[in-house]
Amino acid sequence: MAKLKYDPVLHNQKEFLEKASKRRGFREAYDALEAEYALAHEMVSARARAGLTQEAVADRMGTTKSAISRLEGAGKHTPSVASLKKYADAVGCTLKIEFIPQPVKRRGAAQSGARADVPKTARRLG
Repeated sequence: MAKLKYDPVLHNQKEFLEKASKRRGFREAYDALEAEYALAHEMVSARARAGLTQEAVADRMGTTKSAISRLEGAGKHTPSVASLKKYADAVGCTLKIEFIPQPVKRRGAAQSGARADVPKTARRLG
């Protein structure tokens, strides 16, 4: 049997996105997964800062490398908060989840004296 030689395939994310963005429907699909891609990027960045491989993270979490690969893969798997906490601990981080208010887009709110940042029900209660 022939001995296989490890020959990694180099991946340039910037080049990939430039090429892929020319395909019809790519931008819409990519934008729809923006939060998942951001989470995947944060996870891989945290692991890299810790100087760990997927195998090392898997050992620390008591799971397999393939499970870590699925966790880090955007759009393929939706990890639970418990899994994210374990992952964060394994890479020496604290998990922080935030809900950041979006600017309210209301016409005429400033003219009527209503506060655009407070829902109507909250204004009635206040």
